[in-house]
Amino acid sequence: MLLAAFSRPPEARAEDVNSSILIAAESVEAYPGLKDAAQYFGPVTEIAKAQSFAVVEEPYEFVIGTKTVVRGDFQKDVGARVMRQSTVVVLARGYAVSFTFIGGTEDEVEELVEGLSFGAGTKTAR
Repeated sequence: MLLAAFSRPPEARAEDVNSSILIAAESVEAYPGLKDAAQYFGPVTEIAKAQSFAVVEEPYEFVIGTKTVVRGDFQKDVGARVMRQSTVVVLARGYAVSFTFIGGTEDEVEELVEGLSFGAGTKTAR
């Protein structure tokens, strides 16, 4: 895990889902034969199902800025609420980098995903 960000402290109680973003990176060497981000969704889906999430949308490719990424969507019931999770994965520099967005509604998760961007690095003039 590289970073976890929450809309409120994780231990805070509330009626709605605590929106969050989790960023993780794992060496592709830990997954022999891993050639593309879609293959990484085998382990991602296993972990999601182990936490009682169901697949809502199978992994699919799309482009964000300069990167082609793969996204999969999951959800689970939490009491009277639904928790939605979208995970976006990119392979970069020998790592599988995942961005997991969690929210209480599809719109909430979409807003978080839309905030993700990859751009070309720029050099500053001296």
